[in-house]
Amino acid sequence: MALLEVDNVSRRFGGILALDELSLTVDEGEIAGLIGPNGAGKTTAFNVITRLYKPSSGAVRYEGEDLLRRPAHQIVRVGIARTFQNLQLCAHMSVLDNVLVGAHSRIRPGRERQARAEAMEILDSLGLAQRAPAPATGMPFGTLKRIELARALLSSPKLLLLDEPAGGLSHEEVGELADLIRRIRTDHKLTILLVEHHMNLVMSVSDRVTVLDFGRTIAAGAPKEIQSNPAVIEAYLGVATTHADGPSRTD
Repeated sequence: MALLEVDNVSRRFGGILALDELSLTVDEGEIAGLIGPNGAGKTTAFNVITRLYKPSSGAVRYEGEDLLRRPAHQIVRVGIARTFQNLQLCAHMSVLDNVLVGAHSRIRPGRERQARAEAMEILDSLGLAQRAPAPATGMPFGTLKRIELARALLSSPKLLLLDEPAGGLSHEEVGELADLIRRIRTDHKLTILLVEHHMNLVMSVSDRVTVLDFGRTIAAGAPKEIQSNPAVIEAYLGVATTHADGPSRTD
C-alpha cells in the first residue's frame, strides 16, 4: 500500500482548472519528485494534500485513510508536515522558538523541556545549534530555509512535503541541500514529496518523479525516464534549451 495516494483530484478556482484529475502515489521510504512548469499546479497539489484547499473532486488517502475527512489542523497529528515556498517564520522570535512551533500539536503539559531538547538536537543536526537563541530576522536565506525544515522535523512526521526548498539558494547551497535531503530521509525514517524547479536537485535525489502540466499528470517514472520523455521536454521547453536553474518554457 502506498503511504500517500492522490486519486483523480481536480481543483477549480472559478473558471480556472488548477488541478485536472491529478493522480500520484508516494511509497513509504521513497523520495518522490513533483515537477512541472510555472502554473502547473504543484503547490495547489500540496495545499490539497495538507487540507488548505478542498478539492472539487477526487480522493486523497494517507495510510489507506480518507484524508479529506480530516480538518487541516489534524494533518500534522497524522504524520504529515511541510515547508512552504514562501517562508512562514516569525522574524522577531528566536530560532529555537520558531522551531518549537512545530511541536505544538504533540506537546503535553510538563513535556516542554523534552520538546526543547528535541528541538536543540534537530538544530544541531542541521548546523544551527549556535543560532538557537538569536532572532530569525536578518539571517541568510539558506539559514531561514533550514529553520523552517527544523520546525517541520520537530513534528515527527512520516511524510514530509518540501515546497521549493532550493528557491533562492546558491549553487553551493543546493549541493548541500541534496545531501541534507538524503540524510534526513535516513536519519528520520521519512518519506519525502519534493516540489522543486531545480532539475539537477530533483533528478539527483528522487527515486521517482511525477510531472504536471496544466494541472494534469503527463509522465511518471524514474528520473532517467523523465529526462528523456518527449512530452516532458515539450511541456517544459517548447524547444530543446535549458537554463542553469532548471528548465523553463520558451514557447
